[in-house]
Amino acid sequence: MKRHLGFWLAVGWAAVLVLPWHIGGVWPVFWPAGPQNGPSAGDGMPALIQGLLLGRPWLLASVLPLLAALAGLRATSGVTRGADGRARSAWLTAAGAGGLGWLLVESIAVTQPGLGLGAAAYAVVCLVLGAHGLALRGWCKGDVFIVASIGLVLGSILVFVGFPVVTILLSAVQDNDGRLTVVGLFDKLTDSGIWGLGCVLGTGSTCGVAWNTLALAGVVGVLTTGTGLAFALIAVRTGFRFKSALRLASILPVITPPFVIGLAIILLFGRAGVVTDLLSTLFDIPRSRWIYGMPGVAMAQVLAFTPISFLVLVGVLQGVSPTLEEASQTLRATPWITFRTVTLPLIRPGLANAFLISFIESLADFGNPLVLGGNFDVLSTKIFYAVVGAAHDQGRAAVLAIILLSFTLSAFLAQRLWLGRRSYATVSGKGDAGLPSPLPSGVRIAASAVAALWTALTVLVYGTILVGGFLKSLGRDNTLTLIHYQTAFGIETGPNGWWFSGSAWDSLFTTLGVSLVAMPLTAALGLLTAYLLVRQSFLGRGAFEFLTMLSFAIPGTVIGVSYILAFNTPPLELTGTGLILIIAFVFRNMPVGIRAGIATLSQIDKSLDEASLTLGARSFTTLRRVILPLLRPAIVTAMVYSFVRAITSVSAVIFLVTAKYNLATAYIVGRAEVGEYGLAIAYSSVLIAIMVVALLAIQLLVGERRLGRRTAALPVSTSASKVNA
Repeated sequence: MKRHLGFWLAVGWAAVLVLPWHIGGVWPVFWPAGPQNGPSAGDGMPALIQGLLLGRPWLLASVLPLLAALAGLRATSGVTRGADGRARSAWLTAAGAGGLGWLLVESIAVTQPGLGLGAAAYAVVCLVLGAHGLALRGWCKGDVFIVASIGLVLGSILVFVGFPVVTILLSAVQDNDGRLTVVGLFDKLTDSGIWGLGCVLGTGSTCGVAWNTLALAGVVGVLTTGTGLAFALIAVRTGFRFKSALRLASILPVITPPFVIGLAIILLFGRAGVVTDLLSTLFDIPRSRWIYGMPGVAMAQVLAFTPISFLVLVGVLQGVSPTLEEASQTLRATPWITFRTVTLPLIRPGLANAFLISFIESLADFGNPLVLGGNFDVLSTKIFYAVVGAAHDQGRAAVLAIILLSFTLSAFLAQRLWLGRRSYATVSGKGDAGLPSPLPSGVRIAASAVAALWTALTVLVYGTILVGGFLKSLGRDNTLTLIHYQTAFGIETGPNGWWFSGSAWDSLFTTLGVSLVAMPLTAALGLLTAYLLVRQSFLGRGAFEFLTMLSFAIPGTVIGVSYILAFNTPPLELTGTGLILIIAFVFRNMPVGIRAGIATLSQIDKSLDEASLTLGARSFTTLRRVILPLLRPAIVTAMVYSFVRAITSVSAVIFLVTAKYNLATAYIVGRAEVGEYGLAIAYSSVLIAIMVVALLAIQLLVGERRLGRRTAALPVSTSASKVNA
């Protein structure tokens, strides 16, 4: 413990003596060249130097917690129990709490620039010091790693999820002039446009936007979960030869900006679409606008969200112990009874999490309803128009966001009730020699039919997307051309050599850089949170779990606006930087990693953790050497989803991009707004190719989970020959 504390104290002293305390600051070697005039002079200097030389004495207090931690470290000689242990615990707890408390107070009470790298490192050090103190008091069985992890995850979620959401939700009790008004809140919550039932009562009016949203999310949740299960059954439980191609086809939609899928559906099934024109010519089927509304939005969302369900369910299905299915067959159960009474109950965590993710994704999605909704309004589009429309009613947007949160909370509680307190552990430390039960013929046929229909529609949509980039004007002038790719990704040569002349290069490089940084952070934070939720018991765990889903439930548009409101001024002045994009992606996409991790961890027997702890390993070693190798399906899901969503996200970052930090999706939306669909589709095609390569690389890097199971029965002759040998 003294060695670990010494390391963290060294980091703390570096934070106040070396690192820039405020954002925008420069590294130590550039201090003399920093700005010398104006209020920003010296902002790049460390806290101690600013306190001594620049008249900011409140920063000098930052060294007191570090001195207190040193006193606690020297108070004993390695004794951690009895009076000496309590003394060290008191010193360390006071140092951590005092440092975090003073940092919060002085950053709010004193007018100064936003906190920077030095302050961030100092906050982490204080958190770790406090965790050491609480562990000495017996918290979490004295495990410093668990206490620090809970503090780190909870603190980061409160700062980067809770604070922005509370900031914008406060607008629900304010009018457009910023005055508090509870009456206005009640009027907005009970608006007939939200809860009207005219379509059900036959009054001629449409249903309220809340009922439209719930109906759409329910239909999409059921369809995506069923389709994802069909793909998972084919990939894991059949001898299908082209499983790699099937996996690739199943994840294609998730690597495409939603607006592009909607555009392709319009070009195929709209009044002048290719399929509509073909059906009208061959079968004299009248043209219609059926694609605009709930059918079109549901089709686009099922295409977009099924891959997420597949990625969650394929890992869960792999974890089902074949021994249990063989036991059912030994009792003369038919394949259908085995599938219904053994296999399906064991994958219930995967089904519940897949449905919850798809349900919440549908609630928060606004790209597909924006393109295909027509007169079918949902909460996300209403929020979008309330934020960016002519009325600019931020209070109404906040009220609609509250309603979305209530729907998410209801779905979350329903999922927990359905799962109950049953155990779904099937992966233990023992070898498993069983063979998976064959699928019932009806299930196999149904899964194949669903997968075939979905794959055909996917190929049709992506064929339209890929071909559209090579046409001069899709649907109007089908002349083959490369002009769109040359405009976006042209490379020219001049007197100074080769240079990137295309207009899309800057946004592509920025997007890839931000995505590559956000990907491991998202996966690590998500899986660590899942481990804490499943494997640890602590006060408020249920509320903590719901808090982790908060950013996933709020529409991306609201997240973007809330980040602007929360982080546009000190103490966390991040607007206009590349860091705010990374933070938005990490906490927006983290819940998928959490749900995938929870689904997979639910199948891993806790006896594996207990065996490792019995042999003297601490929680961090157990997590690294025992749990993580078994979490490879969840790791792939988290990394794939975070990387892809960071590239294809539109709503969460549309208000956060700048001229310096422009992203691919913002570029695509900008081209689509001015009617340059060919250029938008060409850029999307390049992104698809890049993400396919990245997904294959992630799968190769992480690898497959090995559970020590047979994949086929050995012939008798082969077994005998090996025994004789």
